[in-house]
Amino acid sequence: MIIYGHKINQLARSFTKKLNEKINPLGLHSSQWAIVLYLHERKQCTQIQLSRYLNVEAPTITRTLIRMEKSGLVIREEGVDKREKHIKLTEKASGMFGIWKEVENDIQAESIDGIDTNELEVFNRVLEKMMKNLD
Repeated sequence: MIIYGHKINQLARSFTKKLNEKINPLGLHSSQWAIVLYLHERKQCTQIQLSRYLNVEAPTITRTLIRMEKSGLVIREEGVDKREKHIKLTEKASGMFGIWKEVENDIQAESIDGIDTNELEVFNRVLEKMMKNLD
């Protein structure tokens, strides 16, 4: 019997390990990369939106954002409600985005080498269905 969740987790760990090896020297960690990607697409969001999107508890997001703020990668600003924080990328992070994205693209290309387009389309549909089933 194939244990799909375990295999998916192992693939994610392998990808994350490789990503960290390449982007850590560039001043970023894989958990921060997920935040950078989300903010790059949306320009800004609240910590709650980020926590929900990443499926991570609020205290974990807060700790990561504090580290990112100290590194000059994000800015956290108070919203109308002082408990609500709005987050956006700094110019430093925006300037590095293309370099970080290129690293991720290279790793992705390596990971899908030898897999044809039809297989990737099926793989993506299956992943989407599995994620929907778990939501």
